[in-house]
Amino acid sequence: MRCPACGGPSIYATSNRYRPFCSERCKQTDLGAWASESFRMPTEAPPDEQPFGDPRLQ
Repeated sequence: MRCPACGGPSIYATSNRYRPFCSERCKQTDLGAWASESFRMPTEAPPDEQPFGDPRLQ
C-alpha cells in the first residue's frame, strides 16, 4: 500500500507501528496538518447579512 503522506511504500500490518504511514515522520506530518487545521471540510458561508455562529445562541 502507499503511504498517504508521501506516497511511498508502506506495510499495512500490525508489525508497522506507524500504519498506514511508512514512518514516524509521515505520521507526525499528518498530525501537524490536522493540528494546524490544514484539513477542512468545505462548507457554504452564510450570506453577509446573516450573523455567524449558532442561531440558537443569538
